[in-house]
Amino acid sequence: MSGDETLPADPADNIACLLVPVLGATLLIPSVTVAEMAPMQPVQSVPNSPQWMLGKYEWRNAYVPVVVFEAINGGKLTPLNPQGRMAVLNNTGVDSRLPFIAIPTQGIPRMVRIGEADIVENTLGMKSPFVDMAVKVGMEELVIPNVTALEQAYVDTGLLD
Repeated sequence: MSGDETLPADPADNIACLLVPVLGATLLIPSVTVAEMAPMQPVQSVPNSPQWMLGKYEWRNAYVPVVVFEAINGGKLTPLNPQGRMAVLNNTGVDSRLPFIAIPTQGIPRMVRIGEADIVENTLGMKSPFVDMAVKVGMEELVIPNVTALEQAYVDTGLLD
């Protein structure tokens, strides 16, 4: 798939989504959750942060905490991919002091339109408190991240300004 694609479904039920590549998985994120797919830039380190927090990303005159999805799920902390993007995600309401979090990508995200009927739960897929559901859309295996849990994990670090 490339570009803005439509997967088979009733067009009235389609939701615009981004397929976000991370190491070992592709995240399925509704586009309304994404504030911006920002260019990759160096991240400011944060002392005493957990290994899954890469640091803070300067975005629109604010510093956004960067959560490495692979690392918070028990994988390795991967270096930033210069060809990737920073997925800046809108908050879900866990804490008003945390308006955004960011996830570094391992490539360029793709736009798709997906209908509920196109999604099938993948019972053999990734399981974690930070995963809402592993799914299949056609032949693609995707992961729907639990953004609320990612936000709560950051709030629980005590690093919130």
